[in-house]
Amino acid sequence: MRMRTALPLGIMMLGVVGLVLAGVSSLSPNEELGKAIFFDDNLSLNRNQACAACNAPEVGFTGPLSHINDTGSVYEGSVAGRFGARKPPAASYATPSPIFHFVIDHKEPLFIGGNFWDGRATGDKLGNPAADQAQGPFLNPVEQALTDNACVVYRVCDLANGYPVSFQSVWGMAACDIAWPMDVETTCATEGMMVMLSPADRSKVDVAYDQVALSIAEYEDSAEVNAYSSKYDAVLAGTAQFTKAEKSGFNVFQGKGKCALCHIIDRRANGDPPLLTDYTFDNLGVPRNPDNPVYNVDPGFVDYGLGGFLATLGDVYQPMVEDNLGKHKVPTLRNVFKAR
Repeated sequence: MRMRTALPLGIMMLGVVGLVLAGVSSLSPNEELGKAIFFDDNLSLNRNQACAACNAPEVGFTGPLSHINDTGSVYEGSVAGRFGARKPPAASYATPSPIFHFVIDHKEPLFIGGNFWDGRATGDKLGNPAADQAQGPFLNPVEQALTDNACVVYRVCDLANGYPVSFQSVWGMAACDIAWPMDVETTCATEGMMVMLSPADRSKVDVAYDQVALSIAEYEDSAEVNAYSSKYDAVLAGTAQFTKAEKSGFNVFQGKGKCALCHIIDRRANGDPPLLTDYTFDNLGVPRNPDNPVYNVDPGFVDYGLGGFLATLGDVYQPMVEDNLGKHKVPTLRNVFKAR
């Protein structure tokens, strides 16, 4: 098994140059649609929270509020007083994560890929972990808190929502050809209520909801989100040099700190820039954070991470649960300097 250690402060010397949203190549229609959905506050129970609330571009597409990041690190959802249990993972550089799987490494299973900290957005549903992940927050009661995926589709299909690219123009007019009931607005504004649809229209909703997620993933895979604009990229390209302090940190990072065992610093096999993660999972022994508001609701909460997810799967995974308790996804270190 690979020996790994906690991250040293020298990592900060990989400081990311600002994510530049202006001046990048224009987005495709599907990317534009995904961006509009990503930033739409209306896609929440109280029409007050977008995906971008917890995945803001100015901080590398993760939580943007420094006073929260310095304490509990978890964010309030659409319903006041409700919080998630984990810091939002970055949406940037999430799309290269492979479909969740394991390999045998030194006679032990080593899990790789998926999205969310515990890997539960496996990619098995839509063939893309980022798309699987995109469907979660809309219906999570402590996040965007809609009860029914039909409410997401209804609001995305609304031509009055001001999207620069309509859902219908990307996915076809049939995508929104759904007989909505007269009370759909009231239903979608009421927690616990399901939209009454025929079986045929419910099937259309499910297809459209998958398309919503695929559009979000398309945007998250764009050059606007995955900019590869760090100083480290410039150093690799030979257009910049580390300062003395940065070089010292980098030496620790790839040397005795052993950070580079998991936060891979080499270019990928196809020549693309490094992702600064290997998309595996680790338990670093970090103690519970007393500032996390989850303990106000559940004082006995324990985050079992990957092991907790494996426990929900079939019998073949049950022998692997104990060894993976408390393990969480190795995050990319791209843009980490911005999320403070």
